[in-house]
Amino acid sequence: MLELKKNTPRWVIVLLDLLIHLFALFFAYLIRFDLKADFSLIQAEWAILSKSIWFFILIKLIVFGVFQIHQGIVRLSSTADFKRIFVAEVCTSLLFVLGSMIRYYQLDGYYLFPNSVLVMEFIFSTAFVISARFIIKLLYLEYTRDKGQEEAILIFGAGVSGQMTKRLLEKDNASLQHVVGFIDDNPALHGKRIEGIKVYGLHALTELIHKKQVRTLVLAVQQLDNVKLKELAELGLDLGLNIKRVPEARTWINGTFEVKQLKKIDINSLLGRPVIEVQNPRLAAHFSGQTVLITGAAGSIGSGLAQAILQQQCAHLILLDQAESALFELEHQLQTKYPNAQISYVIGDICDAKRMNKLFDCYTPQIVFHAAAYKHVPLMEANPAEAIRNNIGGTKILAQLAAQSGVKQFIMISTDKAVNPTNVMGASKRIAEMLVSELNENTATAFITTRFGNVLGSNGSVIPLFEKQIAQGGPITVTDERITRFFMTIPEACQLVLEAATMGSGGEIFVFEMGAPVKIIDLAKKMIQLSGLRPYTDIAIQITGLRPGEKLYEEVLANSENTIPTYHNQILIAKTRPAIPEQLVLIDSLLDKADSQLNDESVLLMKQLVPEYISNNSTFQKLDK
Repeated sequence: MLELKKNTPRWVIVLLDLLIHLFALFFAYLIRFDLKADFSLIQAEWAILSKSIWFFILIKLIVFGVFQIHQGIVRLSSTADFKRIFVAEVCTSLLFVLGSMIRYYQLDGYYLFPNSVLVMEFIFSTAFVISARFIIKLLYLEYTRDKGQEEAILIFGAGVSGQMTKRLLEKDNASLQHVVGFIDDNPALHGKRIEGIKVYGLHALTELIHKKQVRTLVLAVQQLDNVKLKELAELGLDLGLNIKRVPEARTWINGTFEVKQLKKIDINSLLGRPVIEVQNPRLAAHFSGQTVLITGAAGSIGSGLAQAILQQQCAHLILLDQAESALFELEHQLQTKYPNAQISYVIGDICDAKRMNKLFDCYTPQIVFHAAAYKHVPLMEANPAEAIRNNIGGTKILAQLAAQSGVKQFIMISTDKAVNPTNVMGASKRIAEMLVSELNENTATAFITTRFGNVLGSNGSVIPLFEKQIAQGGPITVTDERITRFFMTIPEACQLVLEAATMGSGGEIFVFEMGAPVKIIDLAKKMIQLSGLRPYTDIAIQITGLRPGEKLYEEVLANSENTIPTYHNQILIAKTRPAIPEQLVLIDSLLDKADSQLNDESVLLMKQLVPEYISNNSTFQKLDK
């Protein structure tokens, strides 16, 4: 027996097709004579047919050769192959008709084959040849299918994308997957069958999971909004399903995709609110032809901003960072993606006034995005002088140079930790906001601030930490069961910053309407479930207690602040309290104390500058009144 996993010799397929055609011809004759024929009738018909049978065989071989019917692999036959067989059979029948006419009028007055036989032979040959290939394909699929236990799969979305997903899963012999049903929101489809698979409503999901032992739900709807995606993902996760999603159509190759492109749902999709989108046609005009400086360029926000600005066709992009390796990686990435862009990569410390002065003299930027900052709360709580020197002192150096150099715009990246701060890092960012606000009042440069929450997937954020802990088998560490945070994605954060540049005239603090905060412990549970594991069973969750300076709940706007709406209902402008008269003098004094490494004195002065700064879980609580 030929091994089905190897290609069958072509002569075998040719011989098989020839035998099928001869059988079809013989069967057509039997039908013509109502399955009854005596010896004399058979002898008479054979006398006529014997002169035609070689022409029949020759025509079949030649036409099938011209149409390359035997060039393909039979076990992999497709609808295109079946179509080609049909056309070839039509051509052979037409040639038989032509041959019959020639024989009748030019030779012995007989037709090659009776017309009724020709019609039936065409029908039988086409049906038998295609059926043979279809049977061989089914036998091959069954033969090569792993006989282990199949994984039952449900597909959400019975449209084109869902149907394509079903076909791909069924063709993938390497995986033990079997589609047991479609789930669709359209009531008109419920109870119907598509490609042999029944369509159910979402309400039937729980019953199907238990009845058919479903383990995976594939989301195959292309235009699925984030709210619906979150609802489906959380429902599936709560029911213990693996959740996968069909890739976006723009990533398909030649109108299709591969099974390996089915990806697990990203935690970014479970923000709990619609994705914030900004479509501003003024972006390209605002940045086109401009020289733009980004500080902290190798960080998550800085590198995201770099790519976003390069898409707006800026004339020259200067990327500044003190992290050599990270900047090297960014250089390699951007050179590959934007080979024709003019980009300068600068190593330097924003606290080095001489180095920054040289940078501004050399490149004369017109727009500055200031993303460089120390951001890790516990580290800054342990090193307050460095937080002050970098976050406040570095900002002061850059902001003053921007004003002196005639920079048009200076956009500072701030944080929600600057609102009612409970730690040194948040207080340092609030004072930096105050500093640039003061300069905006007294210089021609437009100083603008953007303030947002935690950025999913950014360097040092909770997402990479949880991913690492899950990969190591746990436990996941959460500081407090009650702790919540606002989250946004890197693209959303970059959109806010670019929008601030186009909307801002100077002095504004732009904030997002970020929806409900996310409980960190819920985030941990979802990440465990997205990994196909069970919280507390496969991966432990350990409560470690609040870290120094950490607070349970963060705010985007302080109680004493209000907001002004903008053209976009999710982008607001914060109105802060007026600056105190001696603000700049106190900031200079603060920087002097930080240079002298006087930590307690520095933090005490920070509390004077930011009265709402009340330390939490910190040694600096002793300085609070």
